[in-house]
Amino acid sequence: MAAAVGSTDTSVRKRRVDNSKAETNSANSSKNNGADTGKDSEKEKKPPSLQTGTYWLTRIVLLRAVAFIYFVAFSVAYNQNKQLIGERGLMPCKDYLNSVKRYVGGKIGTAALAYTPSILWFLNWNDMDANLDAIALLGMALSGFVLVTGMANMVIMVALWVLYHSLVNVGQLWYSFGWESQLLETGFLAIFLCPVWTLSQVPRRCPPSLICIWTFRWLIVRIMLGAGLIKIRGDKCWRDLTCMDYHYETQPVPNPMSYYMHRSPWWIHRFETLSNHFIELIVPFFTFMGRRMCAVNGAIQILFQVVLIVSGNLSFLNWLTIVPSLACFDDASLGFLFRSGCGAKKAVLDMQSKEAAGRNLKPNKGMLIRRVVNVSLGVLIGYLSIPVVMNLLSSRQMMNTSFDPLRIVNTYGAFGSITKERTEVIFQGTLSQDPKDPEAVWEEYQFLCKPGDVYRRPCLISPYHYRLDWLMWFAAFQTYEQSEWVIHIAGRLLANDSTVLSLLDHNPFQGGDAPRWVRGEHFRYKFSQPGTASAAQGKWWLRKRIGAYFPAVDLEGLRGYFQSRNWPHPRIPHNRN
Repeated sequence: MAAAVGSTDTSVRKRRVDNSKAETNSANSSKNNGADTGKDSEKEKKPPSLQTGTYWLTRIVLLRAVAFIYFVAFSVAYNQNKQLIGERGLMPCKDYLNSVKRYVGGKIGTAALAYTPSILWFLNWNDMDANLDAIALLGMALSGFVLVTGMANMVIMVALWVLYHSLVNVGQLWYSFGWESQLLETGFLAIFLCPVWTLSQVPRRCPPSLICIWTFRWLIVRIMLGAGLIKIRGDKCWRDLTCMDYHYETQPVPNPMSYYMHRSPWWIHRFETLSNHFIELIVPFFTFMGRRMCAVNGAIQILFQVVLIVSGNLSFLNWLTIVPSLACFDDASLGFLFRSGCGAKKAVLDMQSKEAAGRNLKPNKGMLIRRVVNVSLGVLIGYLSIPVVMNLLSSRQMMNTSFDPLRIVNTYGAFGSITKERTEVIFQGTLSQDPKDPEAVWEEYQFLCKPGDVYRRPCLISPYHYRLDWLMWFAAFQTYEQSEWVIHIAGRLLANDSTVLSLLDHNPFQGGDAPRWVRGEHFRYKFSQPGTASAAQGKWWLRKRIGAYFPAVDLEGLRGYFQSRNWPHPRIPHNRN
């Protein structure tokens, strides 16, 4: 009995011990399960990250950037083309097209298109102003759509490229700047970023081509090397590090910051010049040193362009140069620009998760054809780059030159030489009968942006661009015989021509009689010194007369000059009769 009781007590104790062990194990397992659950929840809370090496978001950024530049360029065209190349413009594009037509045998055919590629050949020339406006407005509409939505297809991007090509090729002197070819090359490459028809930010069956991304990278490499090499081979001041002592004051169209940056200490100007050489000649090679160094190159180039934007009005050139720099970044680098959990970023993450799970799309016929197109693009760019590379290696390097009529691959460069002093042409008019009368009152015309009135603050317009103001900078260190269009402007001013006057800021004869005589005076301009009496009086500039740029002229005296150049003679105002 006692043994039975003892055995019962023992078995009870064993069960209690076993139960306590089971409870302990259960508690431990629940703790472990809780810890695992906590880890899992932490993993769930942590948002998935974008993979490196893909360029879906890069494509959206690139397309929007290209569209922004197109929008600015077409806006400039809409506001200024009629005055520059319109029916009553300073250099009518109709006259230019007619001269090309005569040159190629009097027919509008392949020879005319090859010489001057433009859709204007196929439009009605009876109202050329309407044609120019239509091209500009259509370009603004298409580029505005891409800019706002971030979506584009080949049809839209080809249309933008053709429209802007049509303007550049008939723009003559007014479209002779390097950034026109750069925009056309950038716009051509952007065509191959897009699907043919589909309008989607993330078209899954049209992944961004790595070949296309590399063509953008190759573009920024060529732009920078071209700019750096032309400086080293050009003006001596780039080699003795003194160019920045002059640049801010003598650049085409300074802005308010140029005034203050010009007065920086000499050692800052030396540092600026050295930095310029490093960024343009060394940093581009980072592109070929792997993902991180390529991104470093992109970041440095963008920062460099931002500094240039701050320091002067260089049209949309620096904004445009930022575009190919963006191709140095992949989706993982640009993901911060997009909202998480929705839109393009979510679509890319979903796509990457499916691919990680092995659910890849099977390539269809269209995707295979697209791969062939992408390879063909790489071959084309490589082939057209041969003369460009040869030019970069040549001691007689040319800058801003196209080697093919479509300007697909070009050579670039800027400020190979620096002007050491600033000169300006100032138009003046008088109502006096005798221009030699010492008591004649000469009143000045003011341009929209270029220096004139010494009390007027330098303008801030970048990325917008006043084409006439920029060309007046070139005219100032040439002669009027080399820039005959200056006399054309003088004739239009004598007639109070509203077309040309719309390109100016101030007409001293507004609402009154037209001037009897107009002349061009040549002045040397310098920034005033901050803290001096001149600056305290509100003068941004100091100027000193050099002499006459062109002598006083009147309408009757210009009749023969205009006729010899086939320019329409401005009508003589009624108040002269």
